[in-house]
Amino acid sequence: MLRLSPDTAYYKGKVRDVYTKGDFIFIIVSDRISAFDVVLPAPIPYKGGVLNGISTFFLHQTKDIVPNWLIDTPNSHVAFGHLAPTIPIEVIVRGYISGSMWRAYDAGERMFCGNLLPDGLKNNQKLESPIITPTTKASAGHDENTSEEEILKDGVISKTDWDLIKKYSLELFNFGSQYASTKNLILVDTKFEFGRKKDGQIILIDEILTPDSSRYFIADSYLDKFNLGETPSQLSKEFVRQWLIENNFMGQKGEMVPEMTTDWVNTISERYIELYNKLIDQPFVKESKEFNLVKIQTTYDAFCQNYYA
Repeated sequence: MLRLSPDTAYYKGKVRDVYTKGDFIFIIVSDRISAFDVVLPAPIPYKGGVLNGISTFFLHQTKDIVPNWLIDTPNSHVAFGHLAPTIPIEVIVRGYISGSMWRAYDAGERMFCGNLLPDGLKNNQKLESPIITPTTKASAGHDENTSEEEILKDGVISKTDWDLIKKYSLELFNFGSQYASTKNLILVDTKFEFGRKKDGQIILIDEILTPDSSRYFIADSYLDKFNLGETPSQLSKEFVRQWLIENNFMGQKGEMVPEMTTDWVNTISERYIELYNKLIDQPFVKESKEFNLVKIQTTYDAFCQNYYA
């Protein structure tokens, strides 16, 4: 933990260490990995740098679509920007039926987060058009599926603001889909989070279009695998979830996280780096150590001097 300036608040999330003061936020993106809302016991080398790098790239690319929180990314695991308290909704946009949505559908569910799904869909099938499947943003424990009707009924946000968030989310998904297509990838689904600045402006916060927040299929092999009933080759965190499911863990009470061997941890790391290199034109540069605390402390002190004064 850093040596803090006076009146700086600190919060340790599943993946991020978050420092806030005044109107600004300073974030260290760790190498921790979570699945089913549980932090797994082994960190993944270079994962924080992968997430921070991808997110930084896309936040710059999409700032004309929606204003966002980022001011600067001074090194691989650090970013800082505008503080905007979270609107407690995760906006998940899906272009294909996959992951948790498929598991619910396969179990017989046809109304998913307010979206009526037709019979006869297959796992990983493209939907007629992208849909929004929101979840509550829980401060602890599991997020829960919700719907537009429930969000508005509960007064979580006004209809005007929700309509704006939906517009932003679909435009971001469209951008991500078009960008992915230039990299032989298909953006299957992704999540966005939004916050509200002190002046009331809604902005995009957190990471975007990373393997932790998104699922990508390899485009040129998708149709062949789908038609054969095989799982499409993909780059996302879903392969970690599938490994956990196969080892009888879904984050439920009494379940034990399976052993993460060194080989398996390195495989996860390589998959993250692979996605970075497929998405970003500049190849990923491995730093020798996740946390150079002296370097990060120096960055934090400079940040406090420039923005917390």
